Amino acid sequence: MDLKLLLRKSVEKEFERVVKIRRFLHQYPELSFQEYQTSAFIKSELDALGIPYMSIATTGIFAWIDGMKGVPGDTVVLRADMDALPIQEMNDVNYRSVHDGIMHACGHDFHTANLLGVAAVLKSAALAFSGRVVLLFQPAEERIPGGAQEVLQARVFEEYAPRIKAVLGLHVSPRLDTGNVGICSGRFMASSDEFYIRIKGKGGHAAEPHQAVDPVYIGAQLLSSLQQIISRRSDPSIPSVLTFGRFIGDGAANIIPDEVLIEGTFRTMEEEWRQRALRQITRMIREIPSAFGAEVQLEVRHGYPFLYNDPKLAVRCKRLFEEILGNDVVNEIGLWMAAEDFAYYSHQYPALFFLIGIRNEMKKKQSGLHNAHFEVDEDAFKHAMLSMAYAAINILDKGN
Repeated sequence: MDLKLLLRKSVEKEFERVVKIRRFLHQYPELSFQEYQTSAFIKSELDALGIPYMSIATTGIFAWIDGMKGVPGDTVVLRADMDALPIQEMNDVNYRSVHDGIMHACGHDFHTANLLGVAAVLKSAALAFSGRVVLLFQPAEERIPGGAQEVLQARVFEEYAPRIKAVLGLHVSPRLDTGNVGICSGRFMASSDEFYIRIKGKGGHAAEPHQAVDPVYIGAQLLSSLQQIISRRSDPSIPSVLTFGRFIGDGAANIIPDEVLIEGTFRTMEEEWRQRALRQITRMIREIPSAFGAEVQLEVRHGYPFLYNDPKLAVRCKRLFEEILGNDVVNEIGLWMAAEDFAYYSHQYPALFFLIGIRNEMKKKQSGLHNAHFEVDEDAFKHAMLSMAYAAINILDKGN
């Protein structure tokens, strides 16, 4: 049977089961490195499929399917993340999260269910390829330092390293219509580092600011000054974002507080500039409050590197996606300043992280990622499973 026809029939067969899996995972979300029930559920599904696996990175799972077409050789890794977010779900659906304050608001339930669907499809198509497909169910993408680091530190890839032809991952996108795929070659997603700042001044009466060391004013001056690092120190050709999303000064209209708390993030797409900018930001955070007579405490949490899509692999997968889905639905997309710990794999192996459209305004108005109303069009599973399975088989079957 023609491979495309075989895969399409298999995807149609698995579709309803995958939707049920996704809704179960959505109903029982778990936070980073706490995905114990999720992990147990995935293992039960793999057992039912007769797919071997082992546990890694606390709650992660490393499974594999060997092709039966010829002599074992190359390897392709397919990755899905498993964790949810600390968000109270506001959707009115019968599979709404049963855990207060925890929700799959970033589509990781979709990613995991999709990879289980791909596993079933590949298992049924084992005679169509040689080599090994690794199924990586990764924990803790949402929390720095990320589960990808623990996976790599477990050294499970070491024996495969010379033979890994691709590491593929996907993410749902509410910016693309259902049925569409987005690919960006080269730099795709940003690095991410976080700042936690406490400025300690001296509180007082608003009528007597000269008797105080005003941390609100000092914090405002600091944030304003820090932006010149982006506007005057950064090469305009390197995308960079410095954003502060939390500024708490617990005073009142007529009270200067003793301290303020500030939290922010710096994102960019070039490692040398990232390190230089972090040094400059850190120095300004320490020096400016001191110049005004305040004390400062600073914690810097170093996050993920920028994500790099291998250009040759991107071109190849674009062609493969067009073969199985159609030329009109595969889109070349631009940079995305969000961060992803899939980036760690992309700096060690040929990797591609692509987007699957889930937007269908006819069914429901779509909210963005990390939103309490986030929802997906489950018809996207058909395109996600097909694209990932078809690419994996062809990369293995034809090598480089």
